[in-house]
Amino acid sequence: MATLNWQLATVTATHDETPHVKTLSLLMPAWLGHKPGQHVDIRLTAEDGYQAERSYSIGSAPGQQPVIDLTVERVSDGEVSPFLHDTVVVGDKFEVRGPIGGYFVWDGAAADPLLLVAGGSGVVPLMAMVRHRTQVGSGTPCTLLYSSRTPEDVIYAEELSRLGARNDGLRVIHTLTRGQPAGWTGYSRRIDMRMLAEVMESTGRMAQAFVCGPTPLVESVAESLVSLGLMPGQVRTERFGPTGS
Repeated sequence: MATLNWQLATVTATHDETPHVKTLSLLMPAWLGHKPGQHVDIRLTAEDGYQAERSYSIGSAPGQQPVIDLTVERVSDGEVSPFLHDTVVVGDKFEVRGPIGGYFVWDGAAADPLLLVAGGSGVVPLMAMVRHRTQVGSGTPCTLLYSSRTPEDVIYAEELSRLGARNDGLRVIHTLTRGQPAGWTGYSRRIDMRMLAEVMESTGRMAQAFVCGPTPLVESVAESLVSLGLMPGQVRTERFGPTGS
């Protein structure tokens, strides 16, 4: 398949989202387009021939092609993310293949309410869905429940605030688990069944749910959503290793 062929991507821009998260814009010479929720593989090759590969979700909506945005959390002992954060500059090139994945994707034409639940950098593929919804002018009701440690750890904070203020059916709900600003009236704990039940009052049991984040959060949220009345087929999950959320 052409999507599994490695191609040499060029970094066209970088942007710090938080002190530990950076977005890289990549120009893809042979990009065939993607669906919100898909990811790509990155392969780095050292001078001695050693190679390291990692998968990263696409954060941009499909309409930006052939440029895609990857939002990467820096893992201090990682082989790839420190290089992407500390070394890569505009104009650099490295190998990318994709898009990959057909299960954890959202169809922008879907009419069912959308429930997105994210922990930490798990918001990245869900942001692609939020951006695509805005891009196509979808009226589908959408709720994003997003767990972060502190306000400074909220990825896409300004954009989410702006999109949530459009009054077009998107609700953005934050829970801050380790530090809250003065006057904070929102949630201040890890996502639990009671929180999900409150959030689901507006989405109902017809919602299509997408859950992404560290494995413990994803498993807990998926089980809770089914206990609250969603069918297992309505809940799609994507998970990764430990993160701060």
